[in-house]
Amino acid sequence: MIIKSSSFEDKGPIPSKYTCDGENISPELSWSGFPEGTKSFALIAEDPDAPAGTWVHWILYDIPVNVTALPEGVPDDEVLSNGARQGLSDFKDIGYGGPCPPRGVHRYFFKLYALDEKLGLKSGLSKKSLLDKIKGHVIAEAEIHGTYSRR
Repeated sequence: MIIKSSSFEDKGPIPSKYTCDGENISPELSWSGFPEGTKSFALIAEDPDAPAGTWVHWILYDIPVNVTALPEGVPDDEVLSNGARQGLSDFKDIGYGGPCPPRGVHRYFFKLYALDEKLGLKSGLSKKSLLDKIKGHVIAEAEIHGTYSRR
């Protein structure tokens, strides 16, 4: 399975448009090559370089199997028009919260999980809750990451 973005190159810089210094909107993401038997997708975006430990920037789950891309600027709705649900970031908000590092270069990983079931859970899950729920149901994973630093 492959995940990519037209908004930034893998391991390349994330434009400020997608950060707290810009419009703070989510980047475009698309994926392909998921295995047969996939029933839904989940996505976690996080910064493992945050001073207090890994910082969660975005959680999406119950992304329908027929959805293979997310447009730029996904709204901060609990339930998206395609039926996907959004979780709670470490900003304590529903939806995407862009890179906003205090200092230095940070890496931002967008991890996609292909699942063998649709979760059917309420919106607002934390990363830990989501990972607990998908345990044993992940049939493929892919990731892309970009970097950002504030000057």
